[in-house]
Amino acid sequence: MPHHTHTLTIPTSGPGMHEITRDIAAWIAGTGIRTGLLTALCRHTSASLVITENASPAVRRDMLRWLDRLAPQGVQYEHDDEGPDDMPAHLKTALTGVSLAIPIEDGAMMLGTWQGVFLVEHRAQAYRREVALHLAGE
Repeated sequence: MPHHTHTLTIPTSGPGMHEITRDIAAWIAGTGIRTGLLTALCRHTSASLVITENASPAVRRDMLRWLDRLAPQGVQYEHDDEGPDDMPAHLKTALTGVSLAIPIEDGAMMLGTWQGVFLVEHRAQAYRREVALHLAGE
């Protein structure tokens, strides 16, 4: 069974959700794999991956506000090595996760009609985030 790997680099400019569905789909198409399993891993502890609705931007805004309510910035955290958003970013990553497994059929991700894959940036600064992709199949 063939295996393919690739790393996507996503520049961010502060908190936000960056859709990477098309980037992943383009890479999958180039592998020639028709049926298989894609694994995606965000290689960071303060950014994450989610699958959510990609039609309405309000979904992304609501999700970011919800995460801010769950893990607000403040003096309550011992870990603040990189600033007041450091520990809240780690908590948000733990809540949303850093890896996804997506089945591939007919050379495409088996996502639902309104689903998209997003990198979620939880830090206030600009970063270059990496998402490692692994595709196994035939």
